[in-house]
Amino acid sequence: MKGYDLDLLRFLQVLVEEESVSRAARRMKMSEPAMSRQLAKLRSAFADPILVQAGRRMLPSAFATGVLAQVQELVRNADSLLETRALANLANMSPTFKIRANDLIVAALALPLLEALKQDCPRCEVIWAPEMDEAASDPLRDGGIDLYIGATELMTPEIRRQTVMRDYMQGLVRKEHPILATPITPESMVQYDYISVSRRGKARGPIDWMLQNQHGLTRRIAMVVPNYHCMIESMKGTDLVLPLPGLVINHISLDALGLAVFDFPLSLPCIEAFQAWHPRRDTDPVHRWLRETLFRVSRKAFGKRSV
Repeated sequence: MKGYDLDLLRFLQVLVEEESVSRAARRMKMSEPAMSRQLAKLRSAFADPILVQAGRRMLPSAFATGVLAQVQELVRNADSLLETRALANLANMSPTFKIRANDLIVAALALPLLEALKQDCPRCEVIWAPEMDEAASDPLRDGGIDLYIGATELMTPEIRRQTVMRDYMQGLVRKEHPILATPITPESMVQYDYISVSRRGKARGPIDWMLQNQHGLTRRIAMVVPNYHCMIESMKGTDLVLPLPGLVINHISLDALGLAVFDFPLSLPCIEAFQAWHPRRDTDPVHRWLRETLFRVSRKAFGKRSV
């Protein structure tokens, strides 16, 4: 076997993780022909094909699959040697971080996160991208975004995640709403019409599942809207019920708007929001600093809802 160095091992790691010369090239910010030359060097050094054509895909060889964990550990350890120097240079860096999140997360975290980041890295920039219907796994993998913050279930298994908040839904109604006149029960809940909030136009969710499965009841959905904020100020003039996360309700001037809230008499699952990133960013010192700063800021911003 011919000699090899750390750079070649890094190419081995990326090619096996991406299972594609083109994706590996994009990740390493180089041309496909250049990445193909690195694959040829790996094949020569290890006397193994490394990637094998399987129909339209390329799959790692048995050897490449077997050594991946060792290679990842070697590269991680080597990268950690540079971490102290990189973080010491934050004041002279001008990184741009792209984070995908919904408007609730942006409203709660955008300013405090920027303030905390600029304490160490005054020239940094944060771009908040809107949450989309499709999974965030692909842009995390391709480098289109650095972090995802949210509660989506559409996430591939290899994506790393860290919970930053747990929350519960409550009902928002006008202050004199008749539902408040008596103790609220599942039976009294379904006597009124509801507004459902969904970017995808979905009317049903956990409230409906709990009502149906535990009590055999169905609530009436009168309207579906794309976000929470568009209906809040209008609630004082209707008997409709608007379910909202506690994070939103905490930022509403209930008395000024003539509104009230109530807890649903159901064992609803909590809303668990997390920050997510691709595993190749695990040992990137600047990215890890971003994650640790965001986690610290989220604990303060979300208060009792933080983990």
